[in-house]
Amino acid sequence: MDSYSDSPPCSLRHPDGAAVAWCTSRAPVPYPQAVQLMQQRIEAIHDGEAAEMVWLLEHPPLYSAGTSARAQDLKDPDRFEVFRSGRGGQYTYHGPGQRVAYVMLDLRARGRDVRAFVRALEDWIILALAGYGVHGEVREERVGVWVRRGSGAAAHEDKIAAIGIRLRRWISFHGIALNVRPDLSHFDGIVPCGISGHGVTSLAALGCDDDMATADTALRKAFCRVFGETGDAAAPMP
Repeated sequence: MDSYSDSPPCSLRHPDGAAVAWCTSRAPVPYPQAVQLMQQRIEAIHDGEAAEMVWLLEHPPLYSAGTSARAQDLKDPDRFEVFRSGRGGQYTYHGPGQRVAYVMLDLRARGRDVRAFVRALEDWIILALAGYGVHGEVREERVGVWVRRGSGAAAHEDKIAAIGIRLRRWISFHGIALNVRPDLSHFDGIVPCGISGHGVTSLAALGCDDDMATADTALRKAFCRVFGETGDAAAPMP
């Protein structure tokens, strides 16, 4: 078992200190449009025509299937629309109350190390959770960030954040999803990330402040510690 919150965060800062564009869409963003806009942005980043970007948003309720998704893990295929995704991982849920952060960074300038990048994403989430007094941890055999709940015979671990990324010519896209206040019953239609025997939780379920703006502030502050400075930018969709 691994906990990164007790060690210094992994740093993947850009060597020239360039600020990452930071933007937020206020209205729910349809999944296909989000993927199309990410793809356009990473091409522009690769060609030196646009800055790196983190895009915060919420999606309408949906299930997304990563490249390793197994048919048997989609337990209720008629519940929500299902989208095939090029990101790594298996099935996940996106919907209102979940903060999705799409991370479009140029790893040519940040070390070309996929493992270090994933570690940095984990540390980012763990640092953000620490601001709530929540102890997030990672497990070698389970992707995402987890919290321990209960004690003794009732002790268990629930997933509070998912990670699913893809690289194209060393530019990242897709990213992370933090459960702020989603309807957790919506996860019942899938085996989240192909991991059975464990539950899901949220900041709201843990009794934390579930205001989305508060979560955004925590995420931005933690991001700066791991990846470097950010600058306000217009979102690809309002």
